[in-house]
Amino acid sequence: MIFRQLFEPQASAYTYLIACEETGQAVLIDPVIETVERDLGVITGLGLTLDCTIETHIHADHVTGAGRLRALSGSKAGFPAASGVDCVDFTITEGEPIAVGALRLRPLYTPGHTDDHHCYVLESHDAARVFTGDALLIEGCGRTDFQNGDPATLYRSVHDKIFGLGDDTLVYPAHDYNQRHVSSIGQERARNPRLGGGRTVDEFVAIMGALNLPRPKKIDLAVPANRACGDYAAAAP
Repeated sequence: MIFRQLFEPQASAYTYLIACEETGQAVLIDPVIETVERDLGVITGLGLTLDCTIETHIHADHVTGAGRLRALSGSKAGFPAASGVDCVDFTITEGEPIAVGALRLRPLYTPGHTDDHHCYVLESHDAARVFTGDALLIEGCGRTDFQNGDPATLYRSVHDKIFGLGDDTLVYPAHDYNQRHVSSIGQERARNPRLGGGRTVDEFVAIMGALNLPRPKKIDLAVPANRACGDYAAAAP
């Protein structure tokens, strides 16, 4: 397996490149439109072919590169079926693995940050990895106050599904704002100040209700553009 963690600084967003060494097929998780050319350069430099892009959810803080990557490389765009997006080449549902060559990504439906959110589990010979989107961040989690988010639902998604993975499973989030790259299920279950350390659902709901965060700056542009696979024209007034 070939694996790269790629960073976009404006949104502090991670994109993940996963590729099958046997077939040279690659997938990008949560590509960002500003870094499309960089990502294609990495893929080409490694001698790979971009088979598809997949999203964890409809993002509110950046615009996806899925559509532009499809136009430039012929890759397929995949979104969760719960996103209700019409521009996709395939939809993603829990229980239906995504094949990338000999690799298999297992989707987990993890609503709460948004109502369409999915995580992706990858088993490999060296380590199990889970790509948690905004559902679980390193010592944090995504907000729950827009796009039909709900703190009690997110708590159940994390505790019933994500924390149900093995302690050694590596956690790769969609964002980090403190230059951190990876955590583990065991670490987050023990130390996450919002969701770990034995926090109850009522404590978590209270924490999330008191955050009082500003409205995301790009939400009015990003959400409609992302529902059109990154087409800015779809977000125009």
